[in-house]
Parts: sequence; C-alpha cells; structure tokens
Amino acid sequence: MRAIWNGKIIAESNETIKIENNHYFPENSVNKEFLTNSDTHTVCPWKGEASYFNIKTGEKTNINAAWYYPDPKPPAKDIKNYIAFWKGVEISE
Repeated sequence: MRAIWNGKIIAESNETIKIENNHYFPENSVNKEFLTNSDTHTVCPWKGEASYFNIKTGEKTNINAAWYYPDPKPPAKDIKNYIAFWKGVEISE
C-alpha cells in the first residue's frame, strides 16, 4: 500500500493494518521528512487518544492529515504508533 499526497509517496508498506476502512502504516514505512507535529488530539471511544501530524511537501501543507495512537486502549494495541492518513491523501496498492 502507498499513501501519496501532492505527488509524493508519504508512506509505503505491505504490512498495513486495516481498521474502519483506514490503512495504518508501520511507523518505519513513513517518510517522516514530510511530517510535522500538530497540537491536535482527538479521542476514539475504543482506540483512545489520537495525535496528529501535518503533511508538508514543497510549499503545500495538509493540516492534520495523518494520525496515530501513541498509547491506544487494549482493543487497538496492534496499531500503536502506526500512522493513518486522510484529507486527500490517496491510498493505493
């Protein structure tokens, strides 16, 4: 699977975990050069608190377009620190 935004491959892995139609990429498969920290956090009732990244390529920034669970609740323990994408990030095989 690949996560592509603004013509750049943000992540690529054959070992994503699919939950609720989102592909979560292993942390080591993500090109972190394109990520910047965000102060945004949200809460999922069964996964826990999510933290966000902005995606920056060239002059364009996609605010809060990637999220992860640094300390997920037990039912979501398998996606700890895996990163998922949305907001126009194309996920393809």
